[in-house]
Amino acid sequence: MSEIQTAEVKRPLGLTAISILLVVSALALLVQMLMHHSGALGITAKFVAVLTFLFIAGGLWKIYNGARVLLFFLLVSEVIGCLMALFLYALRQSQYRLSAFLVIEICIAAGLLWYLQSPSIKRAFGGLNPWPPTVKILVLTVFTVLLAFPFYWMVIATFKRNIDLYAMDNNPFIFNLPPTLENLRLLFFETDFVRWLGNTALVGVLVVIITLLLSLPAAYSLARLTGRWGERLGIAIFLTYLVPPTLLFIPLSRVVAVLGLQDTIWSLVLVYPSVTVPFSIWLLMGFFKSIPKELEDAAMVDGLTRFGAFVRMVVPISLSGILTVVIFTFTLVTQEFVYALTFISPESQQMVGVGIPIFLVRGDVYFWGSLMAACLTASLPIAFVYNLFLDRFIAGFTVGAVKG
Repeated sequence: MSEIQTAEVKRPLGLTAISILLVVSALALLVQMLMHHSGALGITAKFVAVLTFLFIAGGLWKIYNGARVLLFFLLVSEVIGCLMALFLYALRQSQYRLSAFLVIEICIAAGLLWYLQSPSIKRAFGGLNPWPPTVKILVLTVFTVLLAFPFYWMVIATFKRNIDLYAMDNNPFIFNLPPTLENLRLLFFETDFVRWLGNTALVGVLVVIITLLLSLPAAYSLARLTGRWGERLGIAIFLTYLVPPTLLFIPLSRVVAVLGLQDTIWSLVLVYPSVTVPFSIWLLMGFFKSIPKELEDAAMVDGLTRFGAFVRMVVPISLSGILTVVIFTFTLVTQEFVYALTFISPESQQMVGVGIPIFLVRGDVYFWGSLMAACLTASLPIAFVYNLFLDRFIAGFTVGAVKG
């Protein structure tokens, strides 16, 4: 039976009552929203609640199982949230009136959950069980909230006033006072944040190019090396990646000083490939080993040289691995701290990962709004790239780990 049932299906009286109550609740919430201005965030939340109530009410009236699953999910979430509030706050703070209210709310939600699984409701919805999709949505919601919360918190803290951020009585997750642009003004006009971003982008691009130029031919050569020496050399090269930077920055600082690159971003362009190239070689070896050698032989029979077969045949097939190397290398450049702190002192030459904590933390004074604004500005492009190429990124690490 399809989710949209035919008109001949008898609608249980309870569904009709729930639909009417939801419509009345939506209208009451709409009137409250029009009469009382509670800020843009509050109005948006109430408007979404109104649309949700109307969708569930219409879906239950039309015997649409999606509306039943959504209502089931909201009721389960309500029960979980009330139980957490009851045991983690109300009872521990001796808030007995609030505890009684939460218990009543849990009982009402549990009663509705029981009714939505009654035999008459199951017959109306063709015997469909709401639990599997509800559990799936609940798990996805939990992971989505956990992953999105840091970005939400950074946005809130970026535009919060200091008095709103530090007041203990204020709700930390909303704007208790009107938002402000003062934190962004401090970040962009009183620090060299834009220059730090430019330095980081320049170093990242150069290190990515150097890493690809060195790791691609090295990984291909080791992958095609006969016998077990290719694999052994690949593992030996990868082991150098495991040496912590805290052991290497002292000898590397001597190399940087001898070359006269101290206090310049070129010192990082020289040093970072020593970290990125070994891992990239190990990762790309897995891709090149997974490509049949017969494809290259066929390309060479058609007139291509060994280098031509590598560029026109092997590289396009290994695009997922190359993209993984690019993302890994650029991310490491933006997040690395030890080398950037050791080799560079002038403010104008700083990388974003070092400049932000150094110049936005003055002793025991933390400019949290500007810190969150800087973190948000620096992390959003990387997060966007990760999500845009997520499938290729996972494929790159999977093949590299299994085949390498």
